[in-house]
Amino acid sequence: MSWLPDDFAHPVLVPLPHTGTGTAHHLRPIREADTPLDYPAVMGSRERLWSIYGPAWGWPAATMTYEADQADLLRHEQEIAAHQSFNYALFDAAETTLLGCVYIDPPEKTGADAEVSWWVVDELVGGEVEQALDALVPRWIAADWPFERPRFVGREISWPDWLALPDLPAA
Repeated sequence: MSWLPDDFAHPVLVPLPHTGTGTAHHLRPIREADTPLDYPAVMGSRERLWSIYGPAWGWPAATMTYEADQADLLRHEQEIAAHQSFNYALFDAAETTLLGCVYIDPPEKTGADAEVSWWVVDELVGGEVEQALDALVPRWIAADWPFERPRFVGREISWPDWLALPDLPAA
């Protein structure tokens, strides 16, 4: 059984409510072609991202190359097309800068029907853009996605507590 209804159409553009920064930001599904923007965003925030995602995902490795990131984004693009999982990138209005990502994945652990997490680049941590994204994601998931029990990993449950949850049985 699929984790999403067969007729589900994933959102293709999600505006971030105005943050007062004078710039409109939005989310859209990430593509392999975004590598020139994704790689510097990820590697520029790598230490903090590793502290969040490293224990669970082993990402982003200190040795991650541009080519490895490109392969990762191609995999994400293919997973999005197949509705297997979703990676949305946060961009400025002109899509000249990638500012973070939102991941919407099928559950790996018991007790949820989706697992959602997100991050912003280091320079936005604690600022208006991160606060707007923090407010948007749960509302967006509730309004536009067919989940009854989404789990916001790293927000409503810590990553260590998530890792300690029982895995779903193998299908």
